[in-house]
Amino acid sequence: MSKSDKLISAVRRNLSEVENDLMDNALAGQVNRRGFLMHGTRLGLSLPLLGALGGAMGMAAPRRAQAAGTMGGTLRIAMTVPAGAIDPVTIADDGGLMVMMQSAEFLCALNPDSTLRPVLATSWSPNQDGSVWTFKIRQGVKFSNGEPLNADAVVTSVERLVNPKNASNALSAFKGVLSPGSSHKVDDYTVEFHLDAPSGNFPYTLSSDNYNMVILPANYSGGFEQSFVGTGPFKLEKYIPKVGCSFIRNEAYWGPKAFLDRVEFTFYTDMQPQVLALQGGQVDMLAQMPVAAGRAILHDPQFNVIRCKSSAHEQVHMQCDAGPFKDKRVRQALALSINRKALVKGLFQGYADIGNDSPFCPAFPSTDTSVPQRDIDLKKARALLEQAGVGHGFSVTLTTEQFLEIPDYAVLIASFAKKIGIDIKLHVESQDAYYGKAVPGQSDWLDVPLGITDYGNRGVPNVFLNAPLTSSGTWNAARFKNPTYDGLVTDYVKALDLSGQRAVSGKIEELLLDETPVIFGYFYNYLYATSKAVSGVLPVGDRPFLQTVSISQT
Repeated sequence: MSKSDKLISAVRRNLSEVENDLMDNALAGQVNRRGFLMHGTRLGLSLPLLGALGGAMGMAAPRRAQAAGTMGGTLRIAMTVPAGAIDPVTIADDGGLMVMMQSAEFLCALNPDSTLRPVLATSWSPNQDGSVWTFKIRQGVKFSNGEPLNADAVVTSVERLVNPKNASNALSAFKGVLSPGSSHKVDDYTVEFHLDAPSGNFPYTLSSDNYNMVILPANYSGGFEQSFVGTGPFKLEKYIPKVGCSFIRNEAYWGPKAFLDRVEFTFYTDMQPQVLALQGGQVDMLAQMPVAAGRAILHDPQFNVIRCKSSAHEQVHMQCDAGPFKDKRVRQALALSINRKALVKGLFQGYADIGNDSPFCPAFPSTDTSVPQRDIDLKKARALLEQAGVGHGFSVTLTTEQFLEIPDYAVLIASFAKKIGIDIKLHVESQDAYYGKAVPGQSDWLDVPLGITDYGNRGVPNVFLNAPLTSSGTWNAARFKNPTYDGLVTDYVKALDLSGQRAVSGKIEELLLDETPVIFGYFYNYLYATSKAVSGVLPVGDRPFLQTVSISQT
């Protein structure tokens, strides 16, 4: 027996049935290194152990250059103005989340490959069926106001988000997963979460994958904008709503200190001024750069462009309970009119992956890649419209938000639809107007018959499967109600093992291709642009991690 075989055999004797299922998939070549690491960290296995096992199974680790950061300096960042007050409970926009995360931290966080790394939790593990998860909390950590991090802080932070009375933006992730009163302190540094139903991906719900899930002091009572209280590597210097803010290094940080002395954010209402500010040297970094607005920078050797594959996408919803989209053949026809390859090549210059009208993107190891890809088929689309009784076409308004490439995407959809006789008129409005209060009857997003909505990166598809598509989903703009689909999602969510997830994902993909309540045309890459003076940017989904960033000083 080889040394590698001995290591694998020795480790497997101490693994659970679910963990050994992951090993079976890896040894059979049914999961790649990324998927192996991702599912292993979800189950609470450490990255060093997984890395050693991966090496023993012939999964070569990519070689990474280690950045030698230098201490000091100020990093100036241009970013979209936050849509509202910075409140960890209710915040939902990219601008607000980016500044919040400079001072506040999660129990665990996503790595660029969607594996989970410990942050304020040191470990986590499920019971046999995944209905109870136990988290061990890091000891010796203090918040910027001097309060200790402990089980009380974790329990109150989670309970605040799962309580419907607080109108938490995280309710979409917790609904049907964790109810009020189900987070229990075991001792000062151990918390148990008793779930509503078994969930194989629950650690992602308590990670940076759930944007609102930052840990706040046990005695927190609001007013986050005044203090930005947290345990993070930076602490607030000043915040001016609608203008900008700045943070300084937290010298009392529990982990490795940030290289930068200071981070300064300037808020902009549009993307083009941000690009001009980088070109003119007024800022050092664009926190997020869409391809369309950033074409002048993409191939300019004066700048670094950092690319991060993600599950982020724009959902084109069609209301399934009224009007022409009540007939699924009409929904299928619109989806068949879209030239996805042209979208990725033209709108994104290749910085995106083609979507197949379900949340399962190439980045998810549980995606069933055997399900055929939907492609443009104008002849079939016209035939479907004839069968649905609208062969002569119809008119409809497409309402959406002024954000990233979405307005350009809307123009292209209208152009594609025109070829099959659907006349789409466009209504593009501000994000504030589009999202409204984010409840039915008070939100264009949830009330219009046809809309496009941006969804940020997630490490697992659970939120995408639930909130916008289940019958009781809080973001169900399509008004899609299908008991079979709801049951399949329940089965997927409770599966602890990768084999169990894959057994269900293909059925979900095929059902959504048939029903087509939402068009998933692509999953776009996140792009960060910096000056040549900036190094050490670690892209994590839709936000760069700044603790490792350094800037050369002249």
